Amino acid sequence: RHNGMIGNIYSMGLALQALETSSEFYAPRKWDRAQAFSVVYNHDYQQPMAIAQVLPPLVGKSYLNAGGWGCAATNRMSPHQQLPLSPVPTLPFSPPAASITVQFSITNTLKNYFHYSTSVCVPDNSKLLQVMKVARNEKPDNFCFKRKKTSWGPFVTSIHGLAGNETERTYWQFFSCWSPLQEGVGTYKPKNWEHIQAIFSTY
Repeated sequence: RHNGMIGNIYSMGLALQALETSSEFYAPRKWDRAQAFSVVYNHDYQQPMAIAQVLPPLVGKSYLNAGGWGCAATNRMSPHQQLPLSPVPTLPFSPPAASITVQFSITNTLKNYFHYSTSVCVPDNSKLLQVMKVARNEKPDNFCFKRKKTSWGPFVTSIHGLAGNETERTYWQFFSCWSPLQEGVGTYKPKNWEHIQAIFSTY
């Protein structure tokens, strides 16, 4: 894209690794790495998997270099070459966060149509998953959901008893004011009065 994004923010790590290690194949055109790296620098990554993919290109490496390192390589280092363990910082006391209101709706137009909407109050800086939990607690008949753990964080598999299906290529996609979210429910933090939509979709 024109702003340096390659795919979406979570595909940037592997994309940068690929481009950094294959520069000889797209010469003589020079790749503008600064624009793409600025996208990564300006994003606050939260998921361990995303961080693990982004770190190598930031130091000019890729997963291809990982085979040259390991316990044996570290053991051969002198003590001053090894990274010291940092002390665990003491977090300052912070007052309770103010509450925000988030509108949350679920929609299925593919089969057995349904649409439900609600407004919930959650502490400021809450993640979308917390919004869904509050909606479920307040209206369990409408907003019940199931999720599974993945290396990229929690993945919502079912809402209102309707689960995605790989054979039918269906899943629950999340939007903010009709724009697809670029983060998952475990990391995205809705803003005050933001409208989050979960729409049963195909891919």
